[in-house]
Amino acid sequence: MASNRIDLSAARWRKSSYSNGSDGDCVEVADGLPGIIPVRDSKDLQGPALRFSTAAWSTFVGAIAAS
Repeated sequence: MASNRIDLSAARWRKSSYSNGSDGDCVEVADGLPGIIPVRDSKDLQGPALRFSTAAWSTFVGAIAAS
């Protein structure tokens, strides 16, 4: 059985511009990974990261911007 794990050790993470500045509720996304957008909780850097396809992420961001 093939593993679907992706090595994110070299990912370039950035905090959402909508995160509050007090290290509270923060989301980070990583750029530069072909075909996927990883998302994680900035308070748990070693924790799991959700992975979205670039198309799904674009749809999500577009829906947020439209609301």
